[in-house]
Amino acid sequence: MRVVEDKQKILLNLRNPERVLAAVPDAEIVRRTDTTIVACPHSLQAVSTLRTLGFDAPAPILHQYDWPGRFKPYEHQRQTAAFATLHHKCIILNQIGTGKSLSALWAADYLMNIGAIKKVLILSPLSTLERVWKDSVFLDISHRDAVVLHGSAARRHKLLEQDVDFYIINHDGFRVIADAAHGMFDLVIIDEAAVLRNARTNRYKAFNTWYRSQSREPSLWLMTGTPTPNEPTDAWSLARLLDNPLAPKTYSSFRDRVMVRKSMYSWGPRPEAPEIVSRILQPSIIYKREDCFDLPDTVVNNITVDLTAEQAKHFKTMVSTMLVEVDSGQTITAVNEAVKLQKLVQILCGVAYNDDGENVEIDCKPRVDAVCEIIEQAGGKAIVFVPLTGTIKMLERELSKRWSVGVVNGNVSASKRGDIFGSFQQRKDPHVLLAHPATMAHGLTLTEASTVIWYGPITSNEQYVQANGRVERIGKKHVSYVVHITATELERKMFRRLDSKQKLQGILLDLLEQERRTA
Repeated sequence: MRVVEDKQKILLNLRNPERVLAAVPDAEIVRRTDTTIVACPHSLQAVSTLRTLGFDAPAPILHQYDWPGRFKPYEHQRQTAAFATLHHKCIILNQIGTGKSLSALWAADYLMNIGAIKKVLILSPLSTLERVWKDSVFLDISHRDAVVLHGSAARRHKLLEQDVDFYIINHDGFRVIADAAHGMFDLVIIDEAAVLRNARTNRYKAFNTWYRSQSREPSLWLMTGTPTPNEPTDAWSLARLLDNPLAPKTYSSFRDRVMVRKSMYSWGPRPEAPEIVSRILQPSIIYKREDCFDLPDTVVNNITVDLTAEQAKHFKTMVSTMLVEVDSGQTITAVNEAVKLQKLVQILCGVAYNDDGENVEIDCKPRVDAVCEIIEQAGGKAIVFVPLTGTIKMLERELSKRWSVGVVNGNVSASKRGDIFGSFQQRKDPHVLLAHPATMAHGLTLTEASTVIWYGPITSNEQYVQANGRVERIGKKHVSYVVHITATELERKMFRRLDSKQKLQGILLDLLEQERRTA
């Protein structure tokens, strides 16, 4: 088999060309010798037919697409995009940090280029609407337009009326625009599709009802690195969306195949459950981070969350107070700049200290939700670095509702720390390690972690480097995935300097000067 790119043809050397000539429109014989050379159009339809006939024909996108944007695609991204273009419905199971969002956008852009689709709906978590999906459209396929459908119901409907290529909305927000979106889309991409793992939820019912009511069902690409975050039964509703014929029609029937009753109220997975899950979640493609040999040793990503009204109020008040101090002639030294930055970070992290030194919790639900989303998406163990002891206590309370959590801060003795680190590295529990960066001693190895989450920025370059270095050790099993959670430009600037090992001195004055210009 040979691809002639400039002619957009596939040449096949066949002894029996009749079945290909009969099955592929516009296929033609170009030469007869001992065998016959058949030229087939290198199109999606022809490739799909050839694959049905048993030929491993390459996807057209691999030979006909320029892969625009900031980055040269990794090979696993090319193959993921190629896979998606060849399937009306599929599930992309690539792990978090492998760039599957951009793979999907490249695939969609290619399909738009050839006229196969026009408009795309993207459902994703709130934390990725702007900074992942919209930014990727703007920066990597900049000849396309995108709109984020966020805000009040009226505003979402107004935004839906815009004539763009990509419409991006959070999973729960979709119900608001479902009726108005009838018949609009040729492709639906559902990021973190495991949120639809329960067919009894309103979220699932709303999407499934809308999808099945379309006169022509749009293509559907589900994306999640963790399709069964809790039990094997989580796969059933996703398989039903894919219309996999191997998925039983009822949940209870599938549960009986993959689970065994242990007691009146307890079920456990059968040994054959992973294989059954794999069979019903088809067609699928999966790349784990350790399988992506061209990825860098560490992948760094920034997740943006919203400030709550309470956080925004306190942050603005604090910045205004600091601005008054500067305007009155007070000098901000390196020492008190760090203290003032810490006060702002306290507000952003959701736990501040009052004048009596007591912890006062501030509503920070979007940030906590983002941590939970990332841990669930990661699949494996995670370390959450938190710059404040009071915040650690709050996060321990929230995360312990879902996972086993180990806590290490300045109040934990050296011997106890050793026990926690040892359990994290050698045992199933704890699944999540909550730690103050200052506790990450030189030489400590925590390579069981697949993901590092920075809940908020710190002011010490050394602590940042040392903390990240705990998963960068000999014997590590994963490509490290480091996530910075931010809600403000201040945090993003702090993380940029930490990541590039620059000093943070002067960053507060930059913020205050910006505030003065925009006041």
